[in-house]
Amino acid sequence: MYDRIKESFDKQGLMKTLNAKLVSVEKGEVKISSEFSEALTQQHGFFHAGVATSIVDSACGYAALTMMPDDMEVLSVEFKINFIKPAKTDKLIAIGKVLKSGRTLTICEGYVYDSSEEKLISKMTATMIAVKK
Repeated sequence: MYDRIKESFDKQGLMKTLNAKLVSVEKGEVKISSEFSEALTQQHGFFHAGVATSIVDSACGYAALTMMPDDMEVLSVEFKINFIKPAKTDKLIAIGKVLKSGRTLTICEGYVYDSSEEKLISKMTATMIAVKK
């Protein structure tokens, strides 16, 4: 399962741009981190919201993929994200979790934490769709 997710993750150019790393893969849960860089900031010097959104979207998508047969891929259908506090940290940690996996649609929750995984920065609810390879 890890190899399947890692192979797909490594194909994403955006994840390279965001200094993102695949931290862990378990059935129904994926963790991705992003190291701080000034290139990833907004005007106040915090991580840009787009960074947090992108890595937690990928974490949710890959969590959904862990529940799907090998001949399927995943795409985001929709998501909503709430930003709880500014992302002032040296690393973002995004965790995607499957709430309900169906044949076609999978509902996920995602969380973005600071580097200590103690301060919740944002929360996502997402719907993923299974598509044939």
